[in-house]
Amino acid sequence: MNLTAQISRAPTAFNLAGQPVVFDATGALWLPEARTLVFSDLHFEKGSSYGRKGMFLPPYDTRRTLSTMIDVIRRWQPRCVISLGDAFHDRGAEARMSREDKDLLRSLTEQHNWVWILGNHDPEPPKYLAGKACEEIKIGGLLFCHEPCASGNWHVAGHLHPAAKVRRGGRSVRRRCFMTDGERLIMPAFGAYTGGLNVCDPAYKPYFASGFSALMLGADQVWQVASSQLRPDG
Repeated sequence: MNLTAQISRAPTAFNLAGQPVVFDATGALWLPEARTLVFSDLHFEKGSSYGRKGMFLPPYDTRRTLSTMIDVIRRWQPRCVISLGDAFHDRGAEARMSREDKDLLRSLTEQHNWVWILGNHDPEPPKYLAGKACEEIKIGGLLFCHEPCASGNWHVAGHLHPAAKVRRGGRSVRRRCFMTDGERLIMPAFGAYTGGLNVCDPAYKPYFASGFSALMLGADQVWQVASSQLRPDG
């Protein structure tokens, strides 16, 4: 993605509701003062779920997602890790996970102060995993929950899988993104097969009535895009 006057490198440090946060190019969120790392919408075993319905995808999404998580955790060395809901694609996901993937995930949850925010796909985490399960949690001055709501005091949510599309020089680029108005933030989905809902979709309007910024994920950095440059799908 080329740097232009309206597509620029996102700031290294960003204030969200007065709290410093860092946008990781993988789609994770880092809270430096609380030493907390946040992943949203992991959707483990989405590939195997589709396979059961006759839509065959390579069954390696869980391993790829876990591998990327491990790399990010090693880089930031968090004290606390938050899974912001929908870690598992459905109630049968645990049974379909390979033994090695289960062991990797269990090891991660045992090595860190792990928080499971409950999502609409996973009302409770598997019993063999360590960590605390809750509907919402406040850490570092920010309130985390899975689904955003038009009212309420949430600061960080997931669920909607935001993605942004821009068009430059006759070429379209569509990437997962963070979206924020400086007070509230909707995180991109982290899972390998999760996809995204375009930020121009009316579904987002109740949460950002006064406008928002889209921060698109690049290969190794995050790009802040002016709203005038955002394009709907189609």
